[in-house]
Amino acid sequence: MPAKRHRRGNQIQGASFAPCFFMPSRDWVDVMTRYWLMKSEPAVVGIDHVLAMPKKTVDWWGVRNYQARNFMRDQMQVGDGVLFYHSSCAEPGIAGLAEVASAAYPDRTQFDPKSPYYDPKSTPETPRWMNVDVRIVKKTRLVGLDELRAHPELANMRVLQRGNRLSITPVDPAEWTFIVERLIGKKAK
Repeated sequence: MPAKRHRRGNQIQGASFAPCFFMPSRDWVDVMTRYWLMKSEPAVVGIDHVLAMPKKTVDWWGVRNYQARNFMRDQMQVGDGVLFYHSSCAEPGIAGLAEVASAAYPDRTQFDPKSPYYDPKSTPETPRWMNVDVRIVKKTRLVGLDELRAHPELANMRVLQRGNRLSITPVDPAEWTFIVERLIGKKAK
């Protein structure tokens, strides 16, 4: 007698097995290293500023875009690789390599009425805005937009797409490896 599927669930009548599909658990996905491009204005907090800070680490405050906030809150993990990118300056580009140094936590500037990043609807009990700490691993030569655009391997990078204004974007592992090994000259982590 052929196996019959019941309308409810994945039970199969007349069979001693149930169909299974491989779906990685959230825990398995979360331990994978991810890579990010994080933009900072060098006149406010540039790579040289961070190198002078204790532990070469800065809290990535002031992000007021929900998608960028969600990347920090929901996807970034300690140890993820970061391309530290200088933006809104004469020569924008990748200025160094960094890593995520903390889990997400509430951005202190949202609670400060004197801050340009103050959010009156945000409270310590229900914060809207999060940040992570970022630690500089290495200052590099500046890899500018023109150089990034010159390589077809990087054509799909979000930072190179028209209209992209996000301050934080994911970087594909192949793009990370290409940039770190071929453009910067350091082995990928």
